[in-house]
Amino acid sequence: MPSTLPLGDPAPSDGLLPAQAVDGSADRAFGLYVHIPFCAVRCGYCDFNTYTATELGGGASQDAYAGTAASEVLMAAKVLTDSGLPPRRLSTVFFGGGTPTLLPADDLALILRRAIDQWGIEDGAEVTTEANPDSVTPESLAILKDAGFTRISFGMQSAVPHVLKVLDRTHTPSRVPQVVQWAREAGLAVSLDLIYGTPGESLADWRYSLETALSYEPDHISAYALIVEDGTKLAAQIRRGEVPGIDDDDHADKYELADQLISEAGLGWYEVSNWARTPEQACRHNLAYWRGDDWWGIGPGAHSHVGGVRWWNVKHPTAYAGRLAQGLSPAAGRETLDLETRNVERVMLEARLKSGLEVSSLGDDGRHEVAGLIADGLVEPAEAFRGRLVLTLKGRLLADAVVRRVLPA
Repeated sequence: MPSTLPLGDPAPSDGLLPAQAVDGSADRAFGLYVHIPFCAVRCGYCDFNTYTATELGGGASQDAYAGTAASEVLMAAKVLTDSGLPPRRLSTVFFGGGTPTLLPADDLALILRRAIDQWGIEDGAEVTTEANPDSVTPESLAILKDAGFTRISFGMQSAVPHVLKVLDRTHTPSRVPQVVQWAREAGLAVSLDLIYGTPGESLADWRYSLETALSYEPDHISAYALIVEDGTKLAAQIRRGEVPGIDDDDHADKYELADQLISEAGLGWYEVSNWARTPEQACRHNLAYWRGDDWWGIGPGAHSHVGGVRWWNVKHPTAYAGRLAQGLSPAAGRETLDLETRNVERVMLEARLKSGLEVSSLGDDGRHEVAGLIADGLVEPAEAFRGRLVLTLKGRLLADAVVRRVLPA
């Protein structure tokens, strides 16, 4: 969740949604994202809306946060009902951050319980929390499992100490297999997050990280290219020449190695940066984002989307807690997407999925470009002829290039 909020229209203080949000809602899945904005240390590459405990107090403190987030859950349920949306059970819940597991497990369980009290939850629903390897214990994982969590995503990032140091990660590589074992003993599915392209990381370093992560036999792996955001510590280090910059060719080589090794280990690719051991173990919450389903985002700076209406909460935890204490919506702004914008976003997202994009849904120019994409070897001819656009090479830069070709100028 980037820390800079977008521009948009003012959001009403009661949070009520326009009629557009209701149209077709009974046929869309509904999920919940819960942002926990706390970190023990801010990583040098991170541009997310996060804070260390010493930066905050009052209703925004870690001790008070579960109650504050739970109050937005109550408000969200009322807003959806008062806006005319039909009752829908939660299909997915995702706790992200920050480091959600810096809060006591009982606090995370409280927020989840309040959400289930308001909406109910589908049988077999996916409930995920992100975690740093040094922020969990066997006891906390057991509490999460008992509360209804089904899945945990560990921020492993690398198995190489000097790479972790550049990223300002606080855990040691030896901690990862330990927490994976604890999670499995608790009955949780395990995902590992990796980052490639860190300054000073060699291709051999990246291979070692991949092989090490795969040796733990996770159910799911995410591998993300490092993006250097303006205003971060890492951006300043690169600008001063203290560490080397980012190289797109290096990213491409590392992406291809990731796809090769992860696929050979039996995990199937399903989105540009994601692989799962079985289709059922793909992250259903993220798939809901990529497919344009509905979700409500709880927490400071959290984004929500319901039926083409998108809004975002005030950024700072103190302002967020203050608005809720006054009975006001914490939304800072919103936008109502028109059909053209929704179509552009759909193309950008669906083209990145293994399931692909319906070629018939493109405009005339876009359909014409598909023939050129086939000739250039960027999409599978068989898939395109069956009516779907699926990338052969699945790297982020390639995906973006394909999207630019099929979208109207």
